[in-house]
Amino acid sequence: MEDELRCPTCKQLYANPVLLPCFHALCLGCALDIQTPYNPGAGLPVTTNGSGASSTAGHNGLHGTVNGGAAGGTTSGANPGGPGTRHSSHSSAASTASSNTGSESVTSDQDQSDKVSIFSEADSGVVCCSNTSRPVSYAGTGMLPGVGNVVAPPGAAYCLTCPLCRKLVFFDDGGVRNLPTYRAMEAIVDRFCAREALRCQMCETDPKVASLVCEQCEIRYCDACRELCHPARGPLAKHTLVKPRGAAQQRESVCGEHEEALSQYCLSCKAPACGLCLQEQRHQAHDVQSINVTCKAQKTELSHNLQQLSEKARSTTEFIQRLKGMSDKVTESCMEFERLVHAQCEALIQAIHDRREYLLEAIRMDKDTKIRILKDQQSNCTGKLQQTTGLIQFCIEALKETDSAAFLQVGAMLINRVANTDMTWHQEVTNAAPRVSPIVDLTLDDAALARAIDNLNFIQMKAVKDGDERCPAAPMTPTILPSDCSAENNSVTVAWQPPNHSFVEGYVLELDDGSGGEFREVYCGKETICTVDGLHFNSMYNARVKAFNSAGEGEYSELIGLQTAEVAWFTFDPVLSGGAGSGLIFSKNNATVSVEGWEHRVALGSVGFSRGIHYWEFTIDNYTADTDPAFGVARIDVARNKMLGKDEKSFAMYIDRQRSWFQHNSIHERRVEGGITTGSTIGVLLDLERHTLSFLVNEMPQGSVAFRDLYGVFYPAVSINRGVTLTMHTALDAPKMDYF
Repeated sequence: MEDELRCPTCKQLYANPVLLPCFHALCLGCALDIQTPYNPGAGLPVTTNGSGASSTAGHNGLHGTVNGGAAGGTTSGANPGGPGTRHSSHSSAASTASSNTGSESVTSDQDQSDKVSIFSEADSGVVCCSNTSRPVSYAGTGMLPGVGNVVAPPGAAYCLTCPLCRKLVFFDDGGVRNLPTYRAMEAIVDRFCAREALRCQMCETDPKVASLVCEQCEIRYCDACRELCHPARGPLAKHTLVKPRGAAQQRESVCGEHEEALSQYCLSCKAPACGLCLQEQRHQAHDVQSINVTCKAQKTELSHNLQQLSEKARSTTEFIQRLKGMSDKVTESCMEFERLVHAQCEALIQAIHDRREYLLEAIRMDKDTKIRILKDQQSNCTGKLQQTTGLIQFCIEALKETDSAAFLQVGAMLINRVANTDMTWHQEVTNAAPRVSPIVDLTLDDAALARAIDNLNFIQMKAVKDGDERCPAAPMTPTILPSDCSAENNSVTVAWQPPNHSFVEGYVLELDDGSGGEFREVYCGKETICTVDGLHFNSMYNARVKAFNSAGEGEYSELIGLQTAEVAWFTFDPVLSGGAGSGLIFSKNNATVSVEGWEHRVALGSVGFSRGIHYWEFTIDNYTADTDPAFGVARIDVARNKMLGKDEKSFAMYIDRQRSWFQHNSIHERRVEGGITTGSTIGVLLDLERHTLSFLVNEMPQGSVAFRDLYGVFYPAVSINRGVTLTMHTALDAPKMDYF
C-alpha cells in the first residue's frame, strides 16, 4: 500500500495532499513547484522533466509537463503565497487557501469527451482538459496529433499538467491553492505514519508492533521485550502499562467558504456542501443527498468491488503457490531427465564400443583367413617348384649319359615330362595370381549412423498421470520449405522439414484439384520431398502436409501454392512408345523419330492432357516413300503396332502427298485436299475446353474441326513407317481458329 501513499513527483509520503480534477493526488508543495504561469499571448510554456526532456502538445503552441517536473523544481515568483514552503507535517495550510474566485470551463474542439471538471463554474476556478491522450513514451515529440485547438478559459493565470495522466489544468490567480484538500489520503497517511510510529523501541532489528507503553518510562514494548526489559517485579512493578494510543485524530470536514459542517452531497456537482452552500444559486435544481447516505452507498459499492478484487488476489496467490510448486517439480523432473539422458547416451556409447569390438574381430578373422590362404598357395607353389627342380636336375644328369642306347631308353619319356611340366607350369605358376588381395577391400559404412547421431534429439511425449505408461505424442506440424518447392511443366515438387521434438512415422501430402476444390492424398511415406506428375497445365495447386505416428496425426502445415506451366513442353517418350522392341529410332533428345520397317509404329508424347488448350507441331524432315503418316492424340493404352486411328483409343489425321482423311476406330471420313512434302509442317490443336481436335497443314486449317466430344486423358501421338522422319515442336501458343 505504501506506493499508493507516495507523491508521483517527490516520491515521498503525501504531505498536505491536494486532489486534482482527474482524481490523482499531489503534495501541495509539489503542485506549487510544477504549476506554471499562463500568458495568453505566448501560449503554454514548455516544462522540462528531471532529465531535461521537453514536451510540445498541440498545433497552436499548447505545451504541457512531461513528467510533472523535478521534485525540487523552481517556483515562479508570481505564484500565490510566494515560492511556497516545502512539505509541512500537517495539511491544514491547504484548507485555509483562498477559494472564492471564479472559474470558467475550457472547450476543446478535438476531444470534448476528455474534459473533466469536479466543480461548477462558480466554484474554485479549476478546469481540467486533456492535452493529449498519448502515453509518456511520446514525450518530446514536436507536434502531438489528436490535440486540436485547446483554448484556455478567460482569466486563466496558471496551468498544471498531471504527471500521471497528462491532463491539463487551468487556474485563476489562486493557482493550485484552489485545489481541495485530499482528506481521505491525508487521514490514511496519518494512520499509516501512526502505525509505523507505534513500534517497539527495544527491538534491536525489525521492530515489532508495540503492545504496551510505560507511562513512567515513556517507552513502548512488544510482548517479548516487555518480559525481558520491563518485568513486573521490583520497582518496575509499580509502573503503569497501558495500550498505546494512535497519533491520528478524527477530523470533521468543514466547508471552506462558510466554515460549516459538510452535511449534504450534490450529485450534480459531485461535491460535498454545507447548508449555506445549498441556499446559493449554483446548487438550485441540483439533486442533493445526505453526505452520510452517499458515503455509505459508495463504501458499500467499494466493499463489493474490493471483495471481488480480493477473490482475484486470493486466486492469484494460490496460482503463484502452484507455480512455485511447479518450479520445484520442474527442477526435480529435469534432474531425473538429465540422469536418464546420461544413461541412454552411455548405453549408446557402450553399444558403439561393443560394435567396434565385433568389427575389429571380423577384421582379425579376415586377416587370419587371408594369411592361411596365402600360406596354402605358397606351400603348393613350393611343392611344385621342388618337383620341377628335381625333374630339371634329373634331366641334366640324363644328358650326361654317354651311352646312347641308355639315353634313348628314357629320352622320349623325359621330353614328354618336361613338355607337360612346362605347360602345367605356365598354367599353374606363370599365370597364377594371389588367391586373395593384400589390400582390405572393405570400408566402414558409418554415414547412416553419423546422420542418426546428428538427428538425435528429443521427442514430445503425451502428458500422462503419474504411474501411467508414457508414449509419444502426436507429432507437431511440418514446415514446408518454399525454396525447395518448384513446379515444372505439369508436375510439382513439394519439400518440407520434419517437426522438431516429434516422433514421426510418416507424412501425408495432399493437393487440391488445381481449382480450389477439395484436397486429396497424393503421397504417404517417410520421405520429406515428393514430386507429383500428371497434373493439369495452367493450374494453381495448393499443397499441405501433415505428420503422423502411432499416437495420431498432427496438424496440417500452411498451404503453399504452385503454378503449373501455361503451355506444355514435352518430347517423345521411348518407354511409353513401346521401349527398345518398338523399332522406333529417337534422336535429338527424343524430339525426332523415324522407323526402319514398313509396318506402322505409334510414338507417344511424354505428357498427357485432360484440360486446357494445347498446340504442337511436326516438321517433316524426310518424306521419300509413298506412305501415309498419321498425326493426332491417343489414350495411354493405344495399340502401338497399327496406324494411328485404327482403334478406338486414337484420333488421327493421316495424310499423303495430295490429300488427308480423319480416322478413328478404323473409320476414315471427310477427305480434304492438300498433302505434305519434305519440309511441311503439321499442327495439332487439342482444345479440351471445347473438347475438340483440329489440324493445320503449313499453318492453314486442314478442314474444320476433326473430332468433338473428347473427354479423358490424351497423349500426343504419331504413327510412321519407313521413309518418314519428323521432329516435334512443343511449348507453342495455340493459334486462333475462327470456325468454332
